[in-house]
Amino acid sequence: MKNAEIIKFDHLVLGSGLAGLSSALHLAKSGRSIAVITKRNIDDCNTKCAQGGVACVIDNNDTFAEHVQDTLYAGAGLCDEKAVQRIVETGPEVIRELIELGTKFTTRGDLGFEDKQSDYDLGREGGHSKRRILHAGDITGAEIERALIAKCREFKNIEFFEYHFAIDLIVTKRLNIPGENRCLGAYVLDTVSGKVKTIIATTTHVACGGAGKVYLYTSNPDIACGAGIAMGYRAGATIANMEFIQFHPTILFNEKERSFLISEAVRGEGAVLKCLNEKNELVEFMDKYHPMKSLAPRDVVARAIDNEMKRTGRDCVYLDITSKDEEHLKLRFPKIFEKCLAMGVNMAKDPIPVVPAAHYVCGGIKTDVDGTTGIIGLYAAGECACTGLHGANRLASNSLLEALVVAKLSSEHIAENFAELAATQLDSKEIPPWISGNATNSDEIVILSHNWDEIRRFMWDYVGIYRTTKRLERAKARIKLIRKEIDKYYWDFIITSDLIELRNIATVAELIIDSALMRHESRGLHYNADYPCLDSDMDNTDTLIKRKL
Repeated sequence: MKNAEIIKFDHLVLGSGLAGLSSALHLAKSGRSIAVITKRNIDDCNTKCAQGGVACVIDNNDTFAEHVQDTLYAGAGLCDEKAVQRIVETGPEVIRELIELGTKFTTRGDLGFEDKQSDYDLGREGGHSKRRILHAGDITGAEIERALIAKCREFKNIEFFEYHFAIDLIVTKRLNIPGENRCLGAYVLDTVSGKVKTIIATTTHVACGGAGKVYLYTSNPDIACGAGIAMGYRAGATIANMEFIQFHPTILFNEKERSFLISEAVRGEGAVLKCLNEKNELVEFMDKYHPMKSLAPRDVVARAIDNEMKRTGRDCVYLDITSKDEEHLKLRFPKIFEKCLAMGVNMAKDPIPVVPAAHYVCGGIKTDVDGTTGIIGLYAAGECACTGLHGANRLASNSLLEALVVAKLSSEHIAENFAELAATQLDSKEIPPWISGNATNSDEIVILSHNWDEIRRFMWDYVGIYRTTKRLERAKARIKLIRKEIDKYYWDFIITSDLIELRNIATVAELIIDSALMRHESRGLHYNADYPCLDSDMDNTDTLIKRKL
């Protein structure tokens, strides 16, 4: 079967979260044509799930230097300090732009403080020395996404392709075209028609979000399958620091609701982590692990919870914010309060049962702060990219800030270099359309679901919060076999969305395993019991993997 439809745009954006829509908006101001590809509805993304907010220095009692220092400390010596400085200092500008788009952040007046009507209510989260988190209640991501979508709809030169799956990037090296590697666009599956479209563009933005679904337990939605990282790797981009997977310490523990996140902002407002002792009494435990106690960085808190659960044999620990007034909690955390209440927990009266779960990828496609990847015409932003901001552990609420800043800086880089980029683009006649060859339809769905389940289970058991070299080697042996099965399946059968996601999950899983095996130390989010946690003698280098084309 041959899918001959070829569509041409000036810019192609893969993903409709904060990084993708921000990139599209900045690019749209030029008047050039833009295609935004999204797996499902336009608002089905990780951004929509973000509760906490955006970390930004907008208060006179705070400074860029303090935000930078908090970020570097959380990143355990692996942050790119220049990238951190640039992103933090650009923060107020992108926040101003976001507010001008119509984003409504919570003010003190919204919370009943009559003398502070127009002042923004700044939250505090783990690892932050100051209150600097702008938020919209506890639905910050949904509010930002709403404002971005509304603004994007105003631009006639932005075209949305909903229910379209990016299969692979089209690059010159894989087409055996001599010269420096250049991205030409992407092959995209229309899940409604079943046809594969060839979308050609002068620039391609990879903004596909994270990879939480690589693990059995995650706070991420089903779409988070690591597509951007996997496609970037297959295209020849350098992948950095994939061993650093952030496990959010506090996911609601409930049989009916397995992925609802209890924002770190709850701890910022005074919630304390507790566990049941042998007398069935709730007692604090974080003082044993870090001076900041329940407000310690996420890597410390997640490991502490994991250790306490194993030590006590309990299924969860508890987050206690019963010291706060019920009305205040309803105003500050409306969505969390409502969800907990539906699960039989009144935050003002009952401790919240919580467990850790896979949450955020600190590594990804290695980029500069302007989103450049080293492949001509290819940019990456958001969770699928690695600018060096997060280092070995992301400081809470820095991710939305990074997505905003990189989207802005990448559009500026494109504006300065568009003529040169356009001059290197190939004519559409030189780019082959997708060809399915002798592939046939498959009804062996059980194979896909079995492989998916097996990957997620051994990644949780062997490549999770607590790792050993033996467990990592066991995971490597399994993923090699499964990758072979998937590759055969991929070429023998007609492409489907399930097969695309399984292929990407397997690729990302192997990148995480390989990166973890390459790092012979425990640092930040990567804890290997066979290696010490080093301080002054740390090897401050990134873990880099690049596929030979």
